[in-house]
Amino acid sequence: MPQSKATSVAGNNNENSSVIDVDVAIIGAGPAGLTAGYLLTKQGKTVAIIEKDETYVGGISRTVEHDGYRFDIGGHRFFSKSQQVVDLWDEILPHDFIQRPRMSRIYYEGKFYSYPLRAFEALSNLGIWRSTTCMASYLWRRAFPLKDVRSFEDWTTNQFGEKLYSIFFKTYTEKVWGMPCDEMSADWAAQRIKGLSLWGAVTDGLKRSLGLNKKPNDGQAVKTLLETFRYPRLGPGMMWEAARDKIVASGRGQVLMGHALDRLSAAGDDAQGGGWTMTASGPEGKRQIRARDVISSAPMRELARRLHPLPQSTLQASDLRYRDFLTVALMIDSEDLFPDNWIYIHDSKVQVGRVQNFRSWSPEMVPDENVACVGLEYFCFEGDGLWSSSDADLIELAKREMEILGLVDPAKVVGGAVVRQEKAYPVYDEDYAANVEAMRSELEARHPSLHLVGRNGMHRYNNQDHAMMTAMLTVENILAGRRIYDTWCVNEDAEYHEAGDEGAQAALPGSEKGDETKPLDADQVAALTSLRGVPERIVPENAETVRNRKSA
Repeated sequence: MPQSKATSVAGNNNENSSVIDVDVAIIGAGPAGLTAGYLLTKQGKTVAIIEKDETYVGGISRTVEHDGYRFDIGGHRFFSKSQQVVDLWDEILPHDFIQRPRMSRIYYEGKFYSYPLRAFEALSNLGIWRSTTCMASYLWRRAFPLKDVRSFEDWTTNQFGEKLYSIFFKTYTEKVWGMPCDEMSADWAAQRIKGLSLWGAVTDGLKRSLGLNKKPNDGQAVKTLLETFRYPRLGPGMMWEAARDKIVASGRGQVLMGHALDRLSAAGDDAQGGGWTMTASGPEGKRQIRARDVISSAPMRELARRLHPLPQSTLQASDLRYRDFLTVALMIDSEDLFPDNWIYIHDSKVQVGRVQNFRSWSPEMVPDENVACVGLEYFCFEGDGLWSSSDADLIELAKREMEILGLVDPAKVVGGAVVRQEKAYPVYDEDYAANVEAMRSELEARHPSLHLVGRNGMHRYNNQDHAMMTAMLTVENILAGRRIYDTWCVNEDAEYHEAGDEGAQAALPGSEKGDETKPLDADQVAALTSLRGVPERIVPENAETVRNRKSA
């Protein structure tokens, strides 16, 4: 897997010159930034992309290598309902996809539970007494539901009862988001767990047992997740390294590795006619890039601080928050420990949230067939105890926690590595929507040639294909010279994005309506509706109010 710090010359610029003149400057070489750069160079535009990582492109979709072992940062299945996105993947990486079986389970108190949950299996694993109390708790809440449903905890308790909520939802959700479930939005729970009903799962199980279900989908009312998925044989970073190399090979683009944004200045009072000047710091000093348009996938909070003139919405942008993430990879003298792609750890005795099995993603990611390689995923905030721990201490923590879970004998661990990912998940707290809207509306009014794309660029917890589609629509806007598509047009009440057939949505022609933006066609919507649900913090209530409401 090539990992060179690839750079090239755009137009007639000399790589060592102090100023680079291009049509479009791009901040960030993640899926959104590289998709935009690739499509723009195909259309004859010159681009310069800055990426603060010195080695890797792909952002959270990169693949990190350590002593021949490759680590996927977070797990990235290549699936989209958008045929346009699927075709672009195939165009960039035509010969290196493999088809992999999909398997993920929940680990709780030494037992594995299928994900999504299978009611009979779950109740059997829990045992007669606990199953009885779970069912009694469920039936009680169905008969006497909480009336004032405000939080994730309220909604999930109403759906499954207190017992099942505490086992299968509370611990893991709080690990991921670092906030109590009673401070998260009920709307998020309704969206993320949409269509999952315990009673429906029980009746489906009875029908299956009696052979009453019929194809397709084995008679289940709720679509199951895909059984298989496509995956680059050397990890997701392989896709984005190929995109980078194609941009460079076009002769119209360059990727400046190890270059962080210092300042982005609009020419004159606004950017409508004067363009932009970007300054970035790199290994050999500062570089200056001049461009007519700028595409930013940088976190909105960071962009606001570096814009000149300073936006009026900088204060709101500074309040945007992020959840960070680190992976501790362990190399283990053993055959593979389990067949899953990853396992969700619903156990409060340990801090780890998920465990990946890298060989299950692709056998080529693990070079020694006698060594298993797993990645323990920890959710944290930059600067907290976990994030600030040394690599050696984190590896020891991972070994202890795998022993506590009964999954690995620490004596068999033969190596380890740590990968940190800052700003992995935009946090949707109670003020995020107003803060994002303040910055978005100001920038669109004052700087129509500054385009926000991707997960952090738009402060939206999206999937890879959604990030790509925001870039694809942005390219169309740049080529047209005006905003013909609204890149923020997202259906937030979508089905779970892995249900259904890949590329099943075919494109329909969009019609232009005067000066209004074009409506998105079905294929574009198919990508944009992959938006993941994210918890919103609600206003905390005092303890007495909570007790009174729950006893109602």
